[in-house]
Amino acid sequence: MTTFKTSNYEIIKKALVNRDLKQALYDEGKVIMEGVLLTLHGEEHHQRRKLEHKVFQRDFFKYYEHELFPKTLNETISPFLRKGSADLLDFGYRITMNLTADFAGIDRFKKTPEETENLLTLVKIFSQGATLVHSKRPHDEVNMEVTEALEVFEEKFLIPSKNRRLKILKQFNENILNENDLPRDVLTVLLRNVDGINLDDDLIKREIAFYLQAGSHSTANSMVHALHEIFEWMEKHSEDKEKIYNDPIFLQRCVHESMRLHPASPVAWRKPTCPLELDKEIKMNQGDLLIMDLHNANRDKEIFGNDAEEFNPYRELDPNQSIWGLTFGIGLHLCFGRDLDGGLIADEKTKPEKHQYGIVTLLVRKLFENKVRLDPDNKPLKDMNTERPNWGNYPVLFGEKK
Repeated sequence: MTTFKTSNYEIIKKALVNRDLKQALYDEGKVIMEGVLLTLHGEEHHQRRKLEHKVFQRDFFKYYEHELFPKTLNETISPFLRKGSADLLDFGYRITMNLTADFAGIDRFKKTPEETENLLTLVKIFSQGATLVHSKRPHDEVNMEVTEALEVFEEKFLIPSKNRRLKILKQFNENILNENDLPRDVLTVLLRNVDGINLDDDLIKREIAFYLQAGSHSTANSMVHALHEIFEWMEKHSEDKEKIYNDPIFLQRCVHESMRLHPASPVAWRKPTCPLELDKEIKMNQGDLLIMDLHNANRDKEIFGNDAEEFNPYRELDPNQSIWGLTFGIGLHLCFGRDLDGGLIADEKTKPEKHQYGIVTLLVRKLFENKVRLDPDNKPLKDMNTERPNWGNYPVLFGEKK
């Protein structure tokens, strides 16, 4: 087997849309990732993606952002505001876990802090299993924890959620309920089509667990990276402080710039299904591996300018170039959550009061509304259990300095 590595932006774009290259980054994390949407290829991937895309429509994202999310956000942040402090990773996981659970189709029947804590613990374990290739912990130990967590998740959360939806679907099939009465989530879609796409209980369990960890893990980390970059920008550019607090379009540009610099996964891996040539340096056979460095590709000076490695919310790009680079992928594996996390890109016709900003911008905006600032007595620490450049904790305070 030959391993090829590249950080060339155009070669990576070419590879990501190549139908003869299949996902390989999550082979280590098969305990949770085997057979889930992200790891599928070919016709099986097309059918599953087409099915689940029914949940992830832009109109629903906008409705969720404007109507449903603000209530969840206020409920989640309130205890932290009363305390006057927070670890942003903890806050981020809590708010995004609830968001992702709604899309995945996991009910929280008891609505208690203990129930939330239990689900949060499981989701964090799922995240460790999914990103096992970058874990610095013993892999067997992580896999054992993931296996145990999946069993608890199935018993405590998945089976009750499935049973409620099966009852609703039975009423729908008996014409007691109509289409608008059905829950709009991944679990409902899968249960309605379980025969058509050959899904068993274990695969449904992994698919829903995958959605829970993918949504909460990536969004929470994106929020913390964005806030850190904005804090540093304000230190150097005090003239922009008012814009950060009062101009949501500019704040969204800050978030998009941070997303470019900090893709959720710093690399993408692909394996060829047949011999292929990406360029004169990369001629691959079956069994070879292509490692694509998204982190450095998103800092390509030919694409993003001479200051490509720096955070610059005023960055001007070619209109055909994505403002967040390759962070959300392109082609077959374009991230379902792109519009949910990043929102829509504003232009000169955008009306701020009607714009879709994305969950990350809304989170950062809410934090600034409550005068978020670094905790001078507790410095942020990097996550030492993974090779991914994420924060392990990020302590902040709320309110004006006394």
